[in-house]
Amino acid sequence: MLKRDWEKREKKRVAKERIDTLFTLAERVFPYSPELARRYVELALSIQQKARVKIPRKWKRRYCKKCHAFLVPGVNARIRLRTKRMPHVVITCLECGHIMRYPYLKEVKEKRRK
Repeated sequence: MLKRDWEKREKKRVAKERIDTLFTLAERVFPYSPELARRYVELALSIQQKARVKIPRKWKRRYCKKCHAFLVPGVNARIRLRTKRMPHVVITCLECGHIMRYPYLKEVKEKRRK
């Protein structure tokens, strides 16, 4: 039983490493070949599903949830901050038009406390 648990942990560690490597490659190759960057993102997502691991937070917001394009602000993504109602970041994929909203309430509360 102990060996099996170790194997599971090792499998997840390797999966996280591969995901990180694929996103790094996508970031490097994007200026030359956006399609290859999209393929790297799709591979990382398939590894993530297979191994049942979470994508690291630094990469989570760097791809479009709909078309799986690697997002680069100002090139194929528009980023806006909205403060009305709940403060949030709006990321628009300029390839498919998909809109993603992420709240940043924690940061606002921390700023108020200071």
